[in-house]
Amino acid sequence: MNSAWRSDRLVAVFGGSGFLGRYVVRALAKRGWRVLVATRRPDLAGHLQPLGGVGQIHAVQANLRYPESIAPVLRRADAAVNLVGILRQSGRQTFDAVHRQGAENLALAARAAGVNLVHVSALGADPASASLYAKSKAAGEEAVRAVLPDAIILRPSVIFGPEDLFFNRFATMARLLPALPLIGGGHTKLQPVYAGDVGESVARALDAGAQAGASYELGGPEICSLREIMAFILKVTGRNRLLLPVPFGLAKFLAFGTEMAAKVSLGSIPETFVLTRDQVELLRQDNIVSSEAAAEKRTLEGLGISPESFEALVPAYLVRYRKFGRFTETRSA
Repeated sequence: MNSAWRSDRLVAVFGGSGFLGRYVVRALAKRGWRVLVATRRPDLAGHLQPLGGVGQIHAVQANLRYPESIAPVLRRADAAVNLVGILRQSGRQTFDAVHRQGAENLALAARAAGVNLVHVSALGADPASASLYAKSKAAGEEAVRAVLPDAIILRPSVIFGPEDLFFNRFATMARLLPALPLIGGGHTKLQPVYAGDVGESVARALDAGAQAGASYELGGPEICSLREIMAFILKVTGRNRLLLPVPFGLAKFLAFGTEMAAKVSLGSIPETFVLTRDQVELLRQDNIVSSEAAAEKRTLEGLGISPESFEALVPAYLVRYRKFGRFTETRSA
């Protein structure tokens, strides 16, 4: 906790109550920012207050789909951060509404208020992608750029941390299922990035540590195939499971089944077990930092951050998926 926080800088973090939000809020609080956590459900943001000094972090209600809720949050702010994103569509929470229109609404409000904006997108953002998620992320970046050319865009790869829905998802599946699916054969390459490093990159971007108008691609130190990551999860959790290659076509068929089951159950199925057709499409493309971004130092290293290794950090929180937890051996009675 930062007991000597400064009171002259105020940042509004939209979507700050989510998984990545706690790391961004912590990094900003350590740097002395006063933080407004703008979220649809302020009552669910109480866990963030201990990350700063007394009165340093405060939750307020806002929804990027409704522009009139954004302006009051930015009235006294010096900067804004957009972390709002969804992994699958539900009702009015569509990819277009959240990732494109929501980003544009915030950019317009930030321009009107005269505040700087850091927009967190995704490494797979691509206007030509068959994935609606990736396409909407690219549309959001374009909308932000059209309104605020100097906005800083951060594009992280798969984000990991104790609360993630990536390593935890497959570790849960390994505990309950006899096999883990290797979508597309498990050849897709990923570059998992630690949530704490992404949070620090946001803080450095706001503290003039990033080039105005630039897009940074954030990846960790390891580039691994999906198969290699699955094997790592099985080794860490001590599970002996079959790694089963699943062609993309079959994977989309199975994903359709989990989507329908989730709709019928009205949300009672945990997010861990819901695979969407759009997520299958995402796995058709590698999710790694481009050679152009690396050459131009538009990376974590370019921001002065040495990325953390998932091989070093993930075992500490996947230990709970072992059959006997932290105890690797049992003694006979």
